[in-house]
Amino acid sequence: MIQDPSPSRRSLVALAAVCLSSLMFGLEISSVPAILPTLEQVMHADFVELQWIMNAYTIAVTTVLMATGTLADRYGRKRIFLVGIAAFSLASLICGLTTSVSVLIVARFVQGLSGGVMLICQVAVLSHQFRDGRARGMAFGWWGIVFGIGLGFGPIVGGAIVAVWSWEWVFLVHVALGLVTLALAIGGVEESRDPEATHLDLAGILTLSLSVFALAFFITQGPDLGFASPSALAILAVAIASFLGFLVAEKRSPRPMFDFSVFRIRPFAGAVIGSAAMNVSFWPFMIYLPIWFQAGFGYDSVAAGTALLAYTLPTLVVPPLAERLSLRYRAGLVIPAGLFLIGAGFLAMKWGSGAEAASWLTMLPGCVLAGIGLGFTNTPVTNTTTGSVAANRAGMASGIDMSARMISLAINIALMGFLLVEGVRASLRAALPAGVDPAALRQLAQQVAAGTAIPPESGVSGAVVHQALTDGFGWILLYGGIAVWLLALASYLVFGRGRADEAPSCATGPARP
Repeated sequence: MIQDPSPSRRSLVALAAVCLSSLMFGLEISSVPAILPTLEQVMHADFVELQWIMNAYTIAVTTVLMATGTLADRYGRKRIFLVGIAAFSLASLICGLTTSVSVLIVARFVQGLSGGVMLICQVAVLSHQFRDGRARGMAFGWWGIVFGIGLGFGPIVGGAIVAVWSWEWVFLVHVALGLVTLALAIGGVEESRDPEATHLDLAGILTLSLSVFALAFFITQGPDLGFASPSALAILAVAIASFLGFLVAEKRSPRPMFDFSVFRIRPFAGAVIGSAAMNVSFWPFMIYLPIWFQAGFGYDSVAAGTALLAYTLPTLVVPPLAERLSLRYRAGLVIPAGLFLIGAGFLAMKWGSGAEAASWLTMLPGCVLAGIGLGFTNTPVTNTTTGSVAANRAGMASGIDMSARMISLAINIALMGFLLVEGVRASLRAALPAGVDPAALRQLAQQVAAGTAIPPESGVSGAVVHQALTDGFGWILLYGGIAVWLLALASYLVFGRGRADEAPSCATGPARP
């Protein structure tokens, strides 16, 4: 008798819960950047606070990623998944109701913690409930599509919500989605555990999280503290000491969350470099691109969100082609090539932003080229990191891949913000009369970088402000282009020469950050 391999009704309900939770996670990454200019106006947030509204989420995801797998294996994947959904919904409710920037940042951190929990549990739930090859492929395919929709259409969703309702609903919509997801997960997800679950690598989690947070804090707050001040140097020392402590903890742990021996596998190491490179350039710049479209071009939130589609949609269209190319030419060529296209897109955007009659059209070629590069890179990176190690280490390899993405994203959100302010400040210093107070100049530069309208009584003309903003964005576009090219070269060299048949098979997945 032939057994029907089609998934059960309960498994399909579980798939719906997983897809909705992935939609929530993706939207919360890509829709919030589109409303940052609005938050700056209605909540009177300064530029540094806007950075922390985004970075609180990414740092929190990094903090919880490696712990979640162990907790879910030990206490039950369904139970931890439900906790993540409920916490994400509650944090979203707080984000939507608060009028305090500080409370919003803390709630965003809780969102990131719970979002990271959902992300890891999504993979575990699908792996447990869809064991047949065809059904599993279908399940992960839908998961990837929905995740990609959340990331790709998030900017226009955020802009449209602000235009039709108000910014609060960018967060409050997740309360309704969360309640539906919770009901579906309760009814559809089967409980599962790993009887051989290992202990929690608490020392590794704490030291790595503290190192990332301290470094991001040093970059973000350094200009105000003074990079050479005792306070700033103490924060940098904490970051370095914590990272060294992390290395020691992982070396001594019998079951480390980061097994550094996998970096001896050249395809794995080359792919992880590619993973970090995408988040040195493409994803952190998406945080600042809405500011350019709104403050630089004068677009409203809907127009800015629509313009951002040129940057994000190619990441959904290109992966199937990247899959075929990886199978034919190997990932060691496709990944560096994709990174090269991202760098070329950044340099094209630099030219487009500084053109005499700059507009969305002059930015369009660079946006599309960078998106195509990301589409070529993301899927081969994901599949190479997991496919180049033994099957029983795929979970750990995926954890390293995601951690590399989130750590580099958090650091580069801060670094790009620093470069933007410094570029604006340098342009203003050259244009304004000598003798301007340095503290006042820095405050003015932060206001310009945040897209704040500068009143005429300040004595600074609109042409000077626009040129300063153009120069500041030129700095971060140049940084993103050069940095991703250098990492593309490093990835190519680490991969080394290999055969096409050595590349792991690819399955189209979400364009995750």
